[in-house]
Amino acid sequence: MAKQEQHTEQSLKAATELFIEHLSVVRRLSPHTIAAYQADLNHFYLQCATEQQANFTRIDTDMIRQYAARLHRGGLAPSSIQRKLSSIRTFFSFTNRHINQFSQRTDYNPADDVKAPKANKKLPTTMDVDQVKGLLDNALAKSTPSSANKKLSAEKQRENEALAIRDKAIMETIYAAGLRLAELAALNIYDIDIDAALVSVTGKGDKQRIIPLGKESINAINAWLVMRAEFADKQEPALFVSRRGSRLSHRAIQQRLKTATRHLEHQQNLHPHMLRHSFASHMLESSGDLRAVQELLGHANLSTTQIYTHLDFQHLAQVYDKSHPRAQRESARVDNKEKSKDKLPGNKKAADKNTIEE
Repeated sequence: MAKQEQHTEQSLKAATELFIEHLSVVRRLSPHTIAAYQADLNHFYLQCATEQQANFTRIDTDMIRQYAARLHRGGLAPSSIQRKLSSIRTFFSFTNRHINQFSQRTDYNPADDVKAPKANKKLPTTMDVDQVKGLLDNALAKSTPSSANKKLSAEKQRENEALAIRDKAIMETIYAAGLRLAELAALNIYDIDIDAALVSVTGKGDKQRIIPLGKESINAINAWLVMRAEFADKQEPALFVSRRGSRLSHRAIQQRLKTATRHLEHQQNLHPHMLRHSFASHMLESSGDLRAVQELLGHANLSTTQIYTHLDFQHLAQVYDKSHPRAQRESARVDNKEKSKDKLPGNKKAADKNTIEE
């Protein structure tokens, strides 16, 4: 019996290895996504091993439900629990389809009926159109020489100015095309068609999409390409490079954008996805075409794009509250009444004595 359990435990490990290989070779998921699957399944496996249930015959719906409940009691966010359950569900679906010898039944997935606790939907953080305009129009302001950097050498000042031009091009490109951080970092020079004002983007699952670029983003990219030659080697294909000439890392892009708002009056903790969210929200608000926004963002499912309809509705609700006479708050109505009293001819004294009935 012990040998049989050891065999099934080894089978679970072997199945996990085959599953990870399938994600990499067949589905061609990104390294970050594969690492997330691996971490989720490793955590689940360790929990099973602790309870001496690390084999296929002992893993059932009740066991996975208890696992999810334990995570919830431990304070893990509902969204994180949902992701772990999704990883487990996808894993067992894989074993059912491809390695039946490890499965209890080909039509049985022990994670199918297990649901994570409901989480409050967190809407993406966006900037309004004026905020984005202020950010991009003033992106080069921080590169202007000041008393603080007059002591810098001319060479160093020129380098800082070049990097500011690069950072502006990065922000313009993200906002113009609604790119993910990984998509932006992976861009190569040949992905940009300057004459046609198009960018070829490789998204999740190596899916390709072509996105138009506006005049401002093309101008910003052209300005950066002039400076790029001073940093990058001829063999380096990356569009955005560091001061050392190598492809700019995800972390470096995040850091540069984080400091990009320091010179603005209303500072925000800017990150790449905020510009992507703003792109989606502004496009949907202007066009109302959910399908087109889905294609531009590279979403596989329309339901992912639909979260931006909530943002659009939120904007409409605010406009309604401010504009509709029957939707104004009590304080606003009182203020309006007081203003109207003052404008009534011959009623100044009465208004001062508050003798007009409400």
